[in-house]
Amino acid sequence: MAAITRLMRPLVRLLIRRGITYPTLMDVVRGVYVEVARDMLPDDRVRTDSRISLMTGVHRKELRRHRAEGSAAPAASTTIGGQVIGNWLGLPGLQDEQGRPLPLPRTAPGTAASFEALVAAVTTDVRPRVVLDEWLTQGLVQLDADGHVVLQAQAYVPRPGDAEQFHYFGRNLHDHIAAASANIEAAGPPFLERAVHYDGLSAAAAERLAQAGHEAAQRMLVDVNRTALAIAESDDRDPGVEARTSRVNIGAYIFQAREK
Repeated sequence: MAAITRLMRPLVRLLIRRGITYPTLMDVVRGVYVEVARDMLPDDRVRTDSRISLMTGVHRKELRRHRAEGSAAPAASTTIGGQVIGNWLGLPGLQDEQGRPLPLPRTAPGTAASFEALVAAVTTDVRPRVVLDEWLTQGLVQLDADGHVVLQAQAYVPRPGDAEQFHYFGRNLHDHIAAASANIEAAGPPFLERAVHYDGLSAAAAERLAQAGHEAAQRMLVDVNRTALAIAESDDRDPGVEARTSRVNIGAYIFQAREK
């Protein structure tokens, strides 16, 4: 419980700042308890209200209310911005010899590389011009003297408070906790879940260490992204694969703070 209390503190701090109160959170937690308990039971024959109530401590009246309200739909697996920039940084022919993303013309004939084709390969629901205008506003891209689109970011980072930022907040923290939880339960081969941590540093030393970590993590993520795109393309060409239902999330984080 001490570990649970510690990991809850930054979440509760965020909830308070966003105006989400304790009763609101408890409604969410109650629903998650019910859904997870149902998923843990093998079939409908044993998914009775009595069994779920015993597992979760949630009263059967609340179980009936939860059933009537239904559960929230799952979020999308990734965002348009993340996919587009990931492809720009990783697909062959879109980087120079040093691995830097090439400037792209807005449009190009045929199958030639362009910003429009890059966006269209990910989604046809949003026009490339809309994406370009938004990214120009955010400073993610610039237009050079020839009118080519130049990527300014090393990764797609949504603006603070945007819905896309909350998407990654939920997905990445979910997967980090899921990996650590699976390791505690020894449910299979251990997931990689490690960190380099130092305390008792001066502010200047902490800044230098954080910067070194940032640069190393960025190199790693760009390299893994290129490998992932190549593996995914090979997987798509394999006619012997019957189902593609697996996913992998490889992340990195850096936290820097003054201890009290």
